[in-house]
Amino acid sequence: MSVIANAEIKSRPVARVVSVVQALDLTKWIDGRPILREINLDIPSGRFVVVLGANGAGKSTLLKVLATLTRPSSGDLRLFGQAVGADAARLRARIGIISHQSMLYRELSARDNLVFFGRLYGVRRPEERAMDLLAMVGLADRADDPVKTFSRGMTQRAAIARALVHEPDLLLADEPFAGLDAPAVKALEELLGRLHGKGKTIILTHHDVDHSLRMAEQAVVLRAGQVVVDRWARQLDAATAIREMTAA
Repeated sequence: MSVIANAEIKSRPVARVVSVVQALDLTKWIDGRPILREINLDIPSGRFVVVLGANGAGKSTLLKVLATLTRPSSGDLRLFGQAVGADAARLRARIGIISHQSMLYRELSARDNLVFFGRLYGVRRPEERAMDLLAMVGLADRADDPVKTFSRGMTQRAAIARALVHEPDLLLADEPFAGLDAPAVKALEELLGRLHGKGKTIILTHHDVDHSLRMAEQAVVLRAGQVVVDRWARQLDAATAIREMTAA
């Protein structure tokens, strides 16, 4: 099996910065089938990482494991320098999650959704935080409209605001661009860029290889549940990434 590793990523000194994600031989079995197989990752604070792979490669499952929403079958996972165990809920409070579901209450307004989640996380002045986020994602003028009246792109923007309400240190996004039109894609790309500029660690999955490599610093390619590429995005071309994703 071909494995492309970037020595620069693995050996570059990080000035004693604690890694946000450290995975050692992570394996996940579901219904008797290995979905993730001996995943090893070391992601320092502030890194923008894209996870690529064909359908069924294990991308969504990997993000669920990193989000502590499901436990690995074996292997070790450390988040923010701490082993994930009984205190997973405390670590989860430092993570923002964007998934295929919006996790929003459709009958509630965008503002009420964010205020609810803000209070759930103990955010100070949740009403003010909600409006700041809605303005950031371009929904301030629809703050009091029920989410059920939103388009796909608007719902996604509201879901992003929900994921950021508690100012997480780590943002995990599973196909956040899916179903968005061109203006919404551009707006989300700019938003992710601003978050990255503020030092947030971002890990996302994306089906558009070219777009991914333009945005991210580090590219991880999964094939059949294994890491087959882990290198700087600028040193990986789309053709190579696709070849590694689909190799027999």
